[in-house]
Formats: sequence, structure tokens, C-alpha cells
Amino acid sequence: MFSREEILSRLRKNTRMAFDKPEVNIRGIQYTDPVAQFVKTATTSGGAKVVEINADDDLNLKIRECYPDAKVVSSNIPGIKADKNPNTVITAQDLEDTDVGVIRGEIGVAENACIWIPQTMKEKAICFISENLVILISRKNIVNNMHEAYDHIQFNDYGFGTFISGPSKTADIEQSLVYGAQAARGVTIFLCE
Repeated sequence: MFSREEILSRLRKNTRMAFDKPEVNIRGIQYTDPVAQFVKTATTSGGAKVVEINADDDLNLKIRECYPDAKVVSSNIPGIKADKNPNTVITAQDLEDTDVGVIRGEIGVAENACIWIPQTMKEKAICFISENLVILISRKNIVNNMHEAYDHIQFNDYGFGTFISGPSKTADIEQSLVYGAQAARGVTIFLCE
């Protein structure tokens, strides 16, 4: 059995011609109005609801309007009235009865309505264990395509982030569409100024 380094050494030794990696400049799809495209994609193929938020809107009131029956709201965002905070719970399992998780998105992508969610809390389970998610994102942070999104991504101390593009759904269970199989059943995007 050969070691990895021995195999690579043999390949290098027997390489007759080497070529430089080609310069690839991918611009990606561009939209005249990325925010409008983001909203359209999020509500049609993404399955999310989009709520326009003005500077003078009360976020807590808007959350209650969207989810009037919610008993447990979890968030670590300052100003959000939450019953649980993913920074202060003992374990991720303590978030399991969360009806609405409120998180902040960093970058929205117009072409597929994905939102980059960096881990800004101790327990990232809030992103996946909540029955419903409210994602706050600034309309200034909507980009055209994934190429632009990757150019903006920076990892923080936790070193984790994920793209979320609406409610979790799968069609591989008995060939029927199921919402909430792996994560939130519903997603509401608060598009902020």
C-alpha cells in the first residue's frame, strides 16, 4: 500500500507537461433590481413569506402578527422579546420547543433566495430546531448571485455558517412533499431598511 505522499511524488515525477491554472472570471447572473428578484424567488420557489420592515416598525409586534399562536420565541438579537436565548441555554436540546426562532441573515442572494446565516450564537440549533424561523436581513445586503455572496462571506469566532432558502422540504418520503422534515416548517423573511 502506497502512502499519499508517495503516490503524489510518483505523479509529479512522471508528469511530462504542466499547465498553469486558467484564469476564470465568472460574473454570474445580474438583475436590474436584485431586491425585487430576491422577493420573487423567495416567495415562489423558496416557499418563504417576505415582510417589508420600515425603520419605525416594532419588530416584536410584527413577529406576533406573523405568528400569533407562538408560545416560545427564541433569539439572541438585542431588542427581540424572547423566551429563550441560544447564548444562555445549557444545551441545544433546551431549544427544542421553540415555536419561532428569530435570527439575523448577513447576505441574501437574488438568484436563489438563499440567505447566509453566520453562527452568531452559542447554539446554532436555533436555525434548525425551530418550528418557524424569522430571518432579519437588510435590503442593502442583497446580492445578485452566489459568486457575489461568496466574495462577502467572512467567518466569525464560531467558524460556522449556513445558507437557508425557505422552509425545509423533501419529497423523498413516500413520494410526497413534506415540510419541516429537517428544519423549520415555515420561514418569514423580514426585509429591513
